[in-house]
Amino acid sequence: MRLPIQINEQSAEPLYHQIEVQLRALIVSGQLIEGTMLPSIRELAQTVKCSVITVKRVYNDLEAEGLLRTRQGTGTYVAQLGEQERDRNRLSAVVEALEQAVIAGKRVQCTEDELEKLFKEAMNKHFD
Repeated sequence: MRLPIQINEQSAEPLYHQIEVQLRALIVSGQLIEGTMLPSIRELAQTVKCSVITVKRVYNDLEAEGLLRTRQGTGTYVAQLGEQERDRNRLSAVVEALEQAVIAGKRVQCTEDELEKLFKEAMNKHFD
């Protein structure tokens, strides 16, 4: 299975974080359903052109969150998530992204009003 994960090599965001955020989003949005077998660690590392250690860390982190299950000798699968847990994870991912956006805005000295305006513009752009 080929996962639609895209890496931005120009990003200051660590590679493992880029992969983890995108894979988490695929799971909590329901694009990857329960029981879906993921590529092997080695296969995904080759696909996204990173080290096996990086992918192993992503799989371990998502397994610790309860989003993945690894069966010895058979592979890594999307775990069963209840609807409440899926919603909690889905919203948690958005909260994290919003917090990072606020931090980035403060770093360049945006005011609260400017950030609010930017957020509304982004919403209008994607919800028209």
